[in-house]
Amino acid sequence: MALFNDLGHEQQLPLADAELRWQPEWLDAAAADHWLAALLAQTPWQQPQVFVHGRQHPVPRLLAWYGDAGVGYRYAGLSHQPLAWTPLLAQIRARVEAAAGQAFNGLLLNYYRDGQDSMGWHSDDEPELGRNPLLASLSLGGERRFDLRRCGASRIEYSLPLNHGSLLVMAGATQHHWQHQVAKTRSPCAPRLNLTFRWILPQS
Repeated sequence: MALFNDLGHEQQLPLADAELRWQPEWLDAAAADHWLAALLAQTPWQQPQVFVHGRQHPVPRLLAWYGDAGVGYRYAGLSHQPLAWTPLLAQIRARVEAAAGQAFNGLLLNYYRDGQDSMGWHSDDEPELGRNPLLASLSLGGERRFDLRRCGASRIEYSLPLNHGSLLVMAGATQHHWQHQVAKTRSPCAPRLNLTFRWILPQS
C-alpha cells in the first residue's frame, strides 16, 4: 500500500487508469477553520436509513445535499432533493470550480463525527454523473485516511491522509476502475466535514 503524505503543491497521483489531483494545502488554515465552524453550525444535518440484509440501518455519518433548483441526487437507494445554496456555500463552490476547472450544480456534505463514522467502498458511477465524471472533494476538520483499491480487488493499493483544507479532484476513467472508502478507526480523531462537488446531468 502506497501512502502519499508530502505536503506542498498539487500532486498528480500515479494510479493507472485514473486521474487524481491532490492539493494538501489548497486552503489556508484561517479560512478552513472559519468554513468548518460555520458549516457545522448552519447545516441541517440528516441521518437517513438504508435497507441492508433485510433490516434498516442508519447511515454511519450525517449528511446534507445542496444543489441548483431541481437537481436531485440518488445513490445507495437514497434520494435527495436539493437544499438551496447558502451564501457561504455559493462562495465555496466558486472557489472550488476555479480550482477544478469545471462548473458544479450539486454538493454532498458528509459529517464524520468521530472515528466510528465512515463511508464504505464504492465508486461514484451513478448514471446521472455521466460517463467520466469530475468530482472535487474538500476536507475540513480532523484528518481521515482515504483508501483506494481496484474494482473487484480486496487489497488497498493507495491511501491519502485527507487533512484540514485539502482538495482532491477525481476525473477521467477513475470511477470505472477504482473504488474508495473512509474506513472506521479506533484512533482518536476530530470531527471532519467532506464537501464533494459534482455535476448532475439534466434528467431527460
